[in-house]
Amino acid sequence: MSSTTSTTDFTREQPASQTCYKHPKRETNVSCSSCGRPICTDCMTPSPVGMRCPECAGERTQVITASQVTNPSLWATAKLTSILIGINAVVFVAELLSGYPLGLFPTSLHGWVVQHGVFYGPLIAGGDWWRVITSGFIHFGLMHIAFNMYLLYVLGRMLEPAIGSLRYGLVYITSLLAGSLGTMILSPSTPSAGASGAIFGLMGLALVIAKSRGIDDAVKQIGALILLNLVVTFSFAGISKGAHIGGLIGGALAGFILFELDERRHIFGRNKWSGAAIIGVFAIALFAANLLIAHSQFPNGAG
Repeated sequence: MSSTTSTTDFTREQPASQTCYKHPKRETNVSCSSCGRPICTDCMTPSPVGMRCPECAGERTQVITASQVTNPSLWATAKLTSILIGINAVVFVAELLSGYPLGLFPTSLHGWVVQHGVFYGPLIAGGDWWRVITSGFIHFGLMHIAFNMYLLYVLGRMLEPAIGSLRYGLVYITSLLAGSLGTMILSPSTPSAGASGAIFGLMGLALVIAKSRGIDDAVKQIGALILLNLVVTFSFAGISKGAHIGGLIGGALAGFILFELDERRHIFGRNKWSGAAIIGVFAIALFAANLLIAHSQFPNGAG
């Protein structure tokens, strides 16, 4: 967990050494304003928000006002991020209404929502499979949720408009599940919760995108942010190291599949849904791995 980060434009022009994704022998310094792929003059389609590649040219572009350009709302730029923050806020209110104490750093497990939603390996092995997911939306105290939602706001505002809500959402849930898997491996008997596994995954995603698109300044900034968060993770007790490490690895792997292998190298062909489908399968595999490891570690469940 950390203090600040900075926004980065992941859709800026590519270096001149880039070649058109359709015509590999043609160098270009222009990239699609939607997906970021380098395009030559034959592939450029002008749009109100810059040049677009042939695949993205047919997508509908939302017309926005001058005030929205200068000071856009989170809902206007990152709807899924807004929804995720709203879900976390509603769940936290439900925690309080069901008996969880209000405070900056409460550590109790009081309240129906907390008791039935936190991550706890023995109960997951006993049949409470939903805890693998619901634990990513439960927080212990005001500081816990405030800090996580701030980072989600900053990262979501930076990432979601640049890569699209679908890919952003897939990486978020993949990182959440990877964070649960890390917790299942390192500390399955310790009740835990929080969105930090998914948020670490978004940081890993941001680093991979910046590296893949050759934005060196962003690589340094995001790398420093991740390093600072890892130092905090290993410096204080009560922080789920497994969730943070697992989420970071899961988000980075998902980003590598989507933006290094698929977008840049076209390993899976030129179908824009291929990478997203693979991440969906990856997420399902992570969920299954959580349950398999839970049953292997606690064959008798909570008993």
